[in-house]
Amino acid sequence: MLKRKVNISAEGKAALIALLEDLTYELIPLSNVLPQSEFLPEGARVSVTASPAKGMQATVDLALELQQRGFDVVPHISARLTQDRAELESIMKQIADAEIKRAFVVGGDADPPGEFFDGLSILQAMDEIGHDLTIGIPSYPEGHHFISDEAINQALVDKQPYASSMTTQMCFKPQTIADWIGEQRARGVALPIKIGIPGVAELRKLIGISARIGVGDSLKFLTKNTSLVGKLVRPGGYAPDDLLIGLSNVFADDYSNVVDLHCYTFNQVESTEEWRMSMLDSLG
Repeated sequence: MLKRKVNISAEGKAALIALLEDLTYELIPLSNVLPQSEFLPEGARVSVTASPAKGMQATVDLALELQQRGFDVVPHISARLTQDRAELESIMKQIADAEIKRAFVVGGDADPPGEFFDGLSILQAMDEIGHDLTIGIPSYPEGHHFISDEAINQALVDKQPYASSMTTQMCFKPQTIADWIGEQRARGVALPIKIGIPGVAELRKLIGISARIGVGDSLKFLTKNTSLVGKLVRPGGYAPDDLLIGLSNVFADDYSNVVDLHCYTFNQVESTEEWRMSMLDSLG
């Protein structure tokens, strides 16, 4: 099989290969999740989302099941899905009893919220309760769909003392991500970055989830750029090759401090894994 030719520096290629060899797979607690988890690499790092439709316990239950299957799990803890401090303590106890070492703390979309209005409030409560978790938090290169840029930027500063890394929401434009990283570093946000990338997904599913999580300019770009849409609807759907190649020099830059790829699989693990192995083969 012929390998795809890519325009990439030696440093960028090395950095991209290292990230592709050990990325994080995000799974959603839906009915197809366990069958699709069988396509994960042995011992893979798996981030388990929180679903407003299913509640926080579904996330904890799936995380515990995946951990028992040998995966390195990172359950999401959603502030607005957690009803009160008692539920938070229960979640944290279940995680601690399972010897899970990491969690990803988000504000969440539940409306009305419970006791915790946003990510900072639940991070502070977790700190008061006490834990040994390594915490990740979300970040937004294209802004948030209902929170101002000023508030989002301030939230990163405020949450930084409680966190060990930040993960970007999906963005399809390398330059937007690169510019955002430079802006955050200039503002004093020094957290290591995990770049959120879409896995191999059907166009309709990708656009639907993009709309739900608020990927603004990129969503408009996808829906208006007919030539790109034509590529997305081809057999196999979207794959993030060009996005990653466009970011390769960012990955190689120590100032950026990109430490991981966080792959939003949409529970399409089999096709995402096929793509990952193919791209590693192409990079050679």
